[in-house]
Amino acid sequence: MSITKLLFCWPRSALRRNTLYFPITAPRLGPMELRQLRYFVAIVDHGSLSRAALILHVAQPALTQQLRQLEEELGVQLLHRSAQGVLSTDAGKVFYEHAQAILKQVADARSAVTQSAARPSGNVTLGLPHSISGALALPLLLAARERYPEITLQLTEEITGNLNEQLKSGRINLAVLFDDGQLTPFACSPLVEEEMRFICRSDSPFAPPGLALSFPQALSATLILPGLQHGVRPRIDSRARELGLETANVIEINSIAILKSAILAGMGATILPAAPLLAELDSGAMRSYAIHSPVLSRTVALCASKNIPLTNAGNAVKNLVLQVAAELCGSGRWVGAHVLSPMA
Repeated sequence: MSITKLLFCWPRSALRRNTLYFPITAPRLGPMELRQLRYFVAIVDHGSLSRAALILHVAQPALTQQLRQLEEELGVQLLHRSAQGVLSTDAGKVFYEHAQAILKQVADARSAVTQSAARPSGNVTLGLPHSISGALALPLLLAARERYPEITLQLTEEITGNLNEQLKSGRINLAVLFDDGQLTPFACSPLVEEEMRFICRSDSPFAPPGLALSFPQALSATLILPGLQHGVRPRIDSRARELGLETANVIEINSIAILKSAILAGMGATILPAAPLLAELDSGAMRSYAIHSPVLSRTVALCASKNIPLTNAGNAVKNLVLQVAAELCGSGRWVGAHVLSPMA
């Protein structure tokens, strides 16, 4: 990232008496260092130069100087400073995402060349959608702790769109995504086919008389659904349009926790996979019903970047996710899911 002096060497035959030759130099910019990226990320994470200096064990004046050098090299202001702390500028927000991705890739590269294939170790970050984590997160954490104690598995729960972007940028190593035909940038392994069900409070007036109901009947209820940025909603809306139906009576809630509370308060029912509501279904507070005519389902895939190779630890976690998903489907603990992976 540094620019060094450009030295122009002239052949001896070209030299002429009374002719002046001037060295040409490029502007001098300090080299951008990994420590500057670490310092910047820490400042943003802690919202304060003083707190970041304490965490990093760096004197605050030295930290301020490194930040100033970074801003001078980039030619932009990265942070707004005030008595209350620091906030990222628009440029700072963009740089923060790139700095995080660079630091993670450096850590992955270090792990890749130092860890043993026989005993994989290091950090692996897996992204899970809100509607999947209820079924997969805890069993996966328990399995990882038992089988790979030297791997630090970090789980992040996000909406599908955010996971897609984080996987592209290298901020996460793996992500569970829904196959909507837009996964070509990734290397994907099919995981499960997940059935969507009609779910309501056990004593809800929206509950059907039998064990199942048709899709048009489900749409006639007051529905509590996530927004379009979640993977489930576009699937429901597109299927309704195909049948000439509308999702008219919809309460839109983008938080699984609030959505649960609204269902339990009797505000309506939902169409979701069972995974995010397993605790309420197991306790009997809610009931789920199969949907037919047509059946609604979605394909779930485990994805990695095509451009950033997985470490040994990353490959170990990838295989573990496939194994745990197969075990959960085989035992019936992942309600409404059928395994697709070759690990079944």
